[in-house]
Amino acid sequence: MVFGKLRGLFSKDMAMDLGTANTLIYVKKEGIALDEPSVVAINRDLGKVVAVGQEAKEFLGRTPERIQAIRPMRDGVIADFDVTRTMIQHFLRKVQAASKLFRPRLVIGVPTGITQVEKRAVVESAEQAGARDIYLIEEPMAAAIGANLSIETPEASMIVDIGGGTTETAIISLSATAYKESIRVAGDELNECIARYVRVKYQVLIGENMAEWAKIEIGTAMELDHPMSVTVAGQDIVSGIPKRISLTDADIREAIKEPVQAIEDSCIRALERVPPEMAADIAERGLTLAGGGALLKGLDKRLMERTNLPVNIANDPLTSVVMGAGMVMSDMRRYQGVFIN
Repeated sequence: MVFGKLRGLFSKDMAMDLGTANTLIYVKKEGIALDEPSVVAINRDLGKVVAVGQEAKEFLGRTPERIQAIRPMRDGVIADFDVTRTMIQHFLRKVQAASKLFRPRLVIGVPTGITQVEKRAVVESAEQAGARDIYLIEEPMAAAIGANLSIETPEASMIVDIGGGTTETAIISLSATAYKESIRVAGDELNECIARYVRVKYQVLIGENMAEWAKIEIGTAMELDHPMSVTVAGQDIVSGIPKRISLTDADIREAIKEPVQAIEDSCIRALERVPPEMAADIAERGLTLAGGGALLKGLDKRLMERTNLPVNIANDPLTSVVMGAGMVMSDMRRYQGVFIN
């Protein structure tokens, strides 16, 4: 009993959004303590980690041959077990000094389509990184809680969480998902489409970070009243020399039209497959967008036109999942029914 009290006193219970693009950590009674890219840079000759997080992201596309910048999470799940473990360990130590005696409890948000093998990989990575008592929660459930939706009532709520690797669409009632779908189309796919479009149309190669920057600056799902443009820099495919070109919002819109359509179609499928009573609830409440993709300009209006429903954006869509997981971790008794392991 005494040890249990000491463990609770000296360990920091945490919640983690282990995302494809970014990892966020919420610490009980403290709030969000970490928000960094899910990237690890490794010296291949020495087998040593050179950088993790924001510093490692700056290495993407800029490293010499001996250094490799790795994104160990792909489509919301672990693609490289060893690198993921190293990354989690680094992030946990950053928010809490390493201790073998007082290990933190951890709630982790995972995609709805995660397999049993992938669940074990997440749990084992967290355990080996120093956590204890690991609980998994589906990302749309966490996002709904973080967006302050009423998940415990019989009335249905609809959440669309557009992250880096996956878009999670779910309809939630009585603390359970009545419908859920995970598609591997999200922010990363938008970036790749932009880079591919620039390569084909302008014969210029641009990096992942440059494509993401252009998306954030002028990316839109609908035509704007006032057109925008940015200048991006890359490498001319023919000559091989650096080149700068101007991209417009129309360019970005054309580049990302297919993944945006896929996200839209996912929402329509959800609405078509729920019982009439739940459809009536959603008609009144509308749907809520979370995740970084919710910030794509005009996406809410486009979905509103397609569904004829109110479309709301979470107050802070980038942190909805980790805030929801943090709320669950802070009141485990109330939310015990939402865990999937």
